[in-house]
Amino acid sequence: MPGLPKSLEKGKKIYFASDFHLGAPDRKRSLEREKKIIRWFDKISKDADAIFLLGDIFDFWFEYKNAIPKGFIRIQGKIAELTDSGLPVFFFTGNHDMWMFDYFPEELNIRIFREPQTLQINGKKLLIGHGDGLGPGDNQYKILKKIFQSRFSQWMFARIHPNTGIAIANFWSRHSRLSAEKEDWDRFQGKEKEFLWNYCQEKEKEEHHDFYVFGHRHLPLDLEVGPGSRYYNLGEWVNHFTYGEFDGSCFTLKVFEEQ
Repeated sequence: MPGLPKSLEKGKKIYFASDFHLGAPDRKRSLEREKKIIRWFDKISKDADAIFLLGDIFDFWFEYKNAIPKGFIRIQGKIAELTDSGLPVFFFTGNHDMWMFDYFPEELNIRIFREPQTLQINGKKLLIGHGDGLGPGDNQYKILKKIFQSRFSQWMFARIHPNTGIAIANFWSRHSRLSAEKEDWDRFQGKEKEFLWNYCQEKEKEEHHDFYVFGHRHLPLDLEVGPGSRYYNLGEWVNHFTYGEFDGSCFTLKVFEEQ
């Protein structure tokens, strides 16, 4: 991936996190979580070589030409502080924040990716992304994603006043979460039913990767894909507070537990 060295200096690490869902379920609990995330940034920045945020950092995000959603100023300020210090931060859009355009690149100096990317460090190959719309099944969402990603849909939504548009989108996000809860979205039902594990299986047939790292599923997972290949899901920060750490050789799922 452009912008990153091919090797890590001794003692340096790359960190991964996803699914902060800032804004949910209400302002009070979101603010508490945001402050905890800032403390995590402060901790990992001491030895981080890069930070990857793999989508759904916000429960909803849409950039109007002259307006962005209210709130989240702490995390924006912290990211700006990190990138200003020379620490690269990369952002992968998720299904809740796919309508991210030029604000973060211009204001916070962050590169944005919309599709999975290959990262090669110390001879290890990682395939990383958010994970929505990948693998078998969920055809209804895949159709909706194409509609939401179309320039026409984005242009139409931008015509709605921010007060109304953001209210509609927040209602949709809450509805999406409730539907997922009813479908036991956050329950492991065996790797054969894990669509991202199946996606990794298919990709591994095409090209070997040492690690597959995704978010979206809200479950911390560590599953074997094949010989010398593993799939990791980063979980989320509403309940699990899990993240990934790569030291150039090993990938580890960890829990942010403050003393």
